[in-house]
Amino acid sequence: MNCSDNRDDCNCFTDILKTILILQKKNACIDNNTGCDRPFLGPNSTNSIYNTRPVTLYNCCTGEPWSFPYTVGETTGDTTIFRVESLDDCCCTIRLLYPGTEEGTFLNTNQFVTINLNCVGAITCLSDTFVELG
Repeated sequence: MNCSDNRDDCNCFTDILKTILILQKKNACIDNNTGCDRPFLGPNSTNSIYNTRPVTLYNCCTGEPWSFPYTVGETTGDTTIFRVESLDDCCCTIRLLYPGTEEGTFLNTNQFVTINLNCVGAITCLSDTFVELG
């Protein structure tokens, strides 16, 4: 994909991210399936409650993951892991997440970025998890 192309159609990404938003609001855990738009949150039918499907978004020009700096207390760093918070046409507001102490866990930063989905070339979904939101 050439980044200089003026794409007006971001539907494939908005449809996926819209599904993720709906699932995050439902905090559902129903059945086992794979993919970004699987119809549940969580690895299988358990009593675990998940509220986040973390994503990595890739720059359409470079193919590199979008990365943003964060600060939480004394901790600073860069992250490529996000929680989808809202969608408005081709604009997506994401919450910056950073790795927790246990593998596969993430913590929120209360820092947000709005990204134009026309600048996104790919999305990777990570394993569903619970993120304490505040």
